[in-house]
Amino acid sequence: MPAWQGATREPAPRETKLIHERPGLERRVLSALDAEPARIPVVLGGCGCGRTSLLGRVAARLGERRSRYVDVERIASTPERLLAAMVRDSPRADAIETPFPAGRRPPREAFEALLAFLGRRGDALPVLLLDEWLELRTLESFPGLRGAMRELVEALAANPKRFVLASRFVNRTRRLLHAASSPVEFIHVPPLSPGEVTTALPRGLGGHDDSTRAELGRIVHALAAGRPAYVGMLAAPLAAPGNQAGDPIGALAAQMAAGTPLSRLCRFSYELRLHRARGYGSLKAILGILADVEPLTLTEIARRLGRTPGSTKDYLSWLEDVDLIATHEKRYRFADPLLRLWVRLHGGPTAPGERERARETQRYATARLAGEDAPATPSHVPPALSARQPRYLVEID
Repeated sequence: MPAWQGATREPAPRETKLIHERPGLERRVLSALDAEPARIPVVLGGCGCGRTSLLGRVAARLGERRSRYVDVERIASTPERLLAAMVRDSPRADAIETPFPAGRRPPREAFEALLAFLGRRGDALPVLLLDEWLELRTLESFPGLRGAMRELVEALAANPKRFVLASRFVNRTRRLLHAASSPVEFIHVPPLSPGEVTTALPRGLGGHDDSTRAELGRIVHALAAGRPAYVGMLAAPLAAPGNQAGDPIGALAAQMAAGTPLSRLCRFSYELRLHRARGYGSLKAILGILADVEPLTLTEIARRLGRTPGSTKDYLSWLEDVDLIATHEKRYRFADPLLRLWVRLHGGPTAPGERERARETQRYATARLAGEDAPATPSHVPPALSARQPRYLVEID
């Protein structure tokens, strides 16, 4: 294990998370890194889409000498501590005077040292894969660093080194990098297809009949909306010893109980995004409204919320900013249909009982399998985007 992994970490599969190889996406990332002039691949996708696993496989293909994975979410704190974590045990640690006592180096000086560490010409710096790179926005709360993200983007754009950026916040990343002066290639991690879900199911699940296994894969795909983490969390109980029923709807109902892996992941995604947005209480109210009925127009939401259309429009824009909702033909709905089920179940004063979970899950499954509850067209990829984006942006969906 390389020494620098003490400050950062290799991406590792979390409990019950499905790791599905996607060589096409890996080739796109590597192709962007090898291009002349180089492009910065930006991997985008929501919680549980397989984004971190993709970075891990890219790092493995590049090898330890040529790549370094950094989980920015783990180390983003003060500029001084972030700098120390980045350079600790690095082949370039001698490029900056370290260590130094916390608080002894002014934040601005530490930030400029970080930029120097990332961009010094002539130094053999490996490809840096920065997961959850938007967490670097925490630096903007320190004196003299209000424009830190803009400066960082400019530094990366002018840097001869290679970087891979990744984030679960699609809209924010696109907006920040839209005016970048360096070629940026957005690579959206798409949902798994029904065939990929079938292939990824544990061996023996669904029996040896190909048609039965394919049908099980289709049902799991619909219930999980193709997200690898959701698929893995549904497949795990189905593959448990002694489970001969093979009932994915029943497995989903069980996983909607408080404290289960899938319920915890939904809660994490829900709370994380709400806390990254403005207007926490009003945003929860709107999500509760959409959990009851969707899609709804701005006017319909404003009436149910008891607020003016103007203020409601602001709230909706904040929810879109953190990718919790999507719009299609001026109608709003959850971007993640399974998260909507979780909010519907867990939006009350007490945890849902077994009967309520079974009833709501059956209702959700019926709509999904009938194709009536398909995810809305992502609001972050508007049809007219290609006509107005700079020539150096490359869209890959």
